[in-house]
Amino acid sequence: MAPHNPPHPDGTPALVDFSVDLTAQEVQRQAQVLAALGPDWDPMEVMRGEEAAYDLLYSGLDEEQRRLYDDLVAAGVLPPRGGGHAAP
Repeated sequence: MAPHNPPHPDGTPALVDFSVDLTAQEVQRQAQVLAALGPDWDPMEVMRGEEAAYDLLYSGLDEEQRRLYDDLVAAGVLPPRGGGHAAP
């Protein structure tokens, strides 16, 4: 069978235009995710819960842990919380 795109004059194969429209699959995936979350899912409540979990995670740090936390914030690894210091 002859190729659809003839090779370039130097003998290298020609590039083939290849594109796929995933719009329909993405819409279906999004609908399935939202259906799985259910009607009671509250994204703002989830965000508040995550913030509370982070506050708890960085609370009660001893002096060495607080120093390490501050170093990680200064390096840009962790976002600053509570004015740049972990909660006591």
